[in-house]
Amino acid sequence: MGIIRRRDGSQTVTDETQDRALAFLYRTAPGRSLLKLLVQPWVSALGGAALDHPLSTVLIPGFVRHFQMDLSDYQKETYRSYNAFFTRQIRPEARPVDPDPAALISPCDAKLTVYPITPDSCFPIKQSRYRVGDLLGCHRLAGQFAGGQCLIFRLTVEDYHRYCYPEDGVKSRNRLLGSELHTVNPIALEGYNIYKRNCRSACLIRTAHLGTIAMIEVGALMVGKIVNHHGAGTVRRGAEKGMFRFGGSTVVVLLQKDAAVLDPDILHNSAEGVETAVHYGERIGTAQQCSHCLDKQGAV
Repeated sequence: MGIIRRRDGSQTVTDETQDRALAFLYRTAPGRSLLKLLVQPWVSALGGAALDHPLSTVLIPGFVRHFQMDLSDYQKETYRSYNAFFTRQIRPEARPVDPDPAALISPCDAKLTVYPITPDSCFPIKQSRYRVGDLLGCHRLAGQFAGGQCLIFRLTVEDYHRYCYPEDGVKSRNRLLGSELHTVNPIALEGYNIYKRNCRSACLIRTAHLGTIAMIEVGALMVGKIVNHHGAGTVRRGAEKGMFRFGGSTVVVLLQKDAAVLDPDILHNSAEGVETAVHYGERIGTAQQCSHCLDKQGAV
């Protein structure tokens, strides 16, 4: 799958080393046997504990070299573990939030694909399909998003793994769904309905500009935890919502019909099957001053 970087228009492809490992796990008999063990929550928890150990810091230099990472955007600190490095904080000035209140912003650094939502259809992603109700864990709520858009933000291991609220609003409680942890890499989608099987956290946010939006954080293979900072209450656009522990992960945002117009390059790339690399706080579209009244929206 291709990835277009908005800042310079360059195009890259996904990491082939990671793809080969996933192809082994999902397409071979020995790999599938190993996968049955790897997706157990206790295995992910054990892996997370190992990455919290001080000795895990030996992995950091090689990781930085392999992904040719520029750490100048991040706050300077001495990391006590690999997980501390993985969840490192970025300097606020390196990820400015678009000041235009009508701008729909990206909640994270990720590779974005946009899909239309029809009343009872599924999202085609590499030969697999996912219903809105599967993502939310409630098919009754899915009707609120008929005719809207599904924004899939795919984070890879080198991305900044903290995410923010895309709009001011009133947030519901976090609803934890699922128990098995699978990778969110496209290869995995060919044989497994991973969004239905993966651990995920879902909430609704009632907003003035975008109506009701849904945010779903999806944990992936070897991600021990989805860390969300807040329960139900008032939230602010651009404020940090939470973070992922180690591994590639995904944030899904569901928009109601006519809530926003996505930028043309993102829509074009999505139609061509190409992801768009976006950044935390960056404009990705324009809110349509949705007229949905706050006191008429439901909650998860």
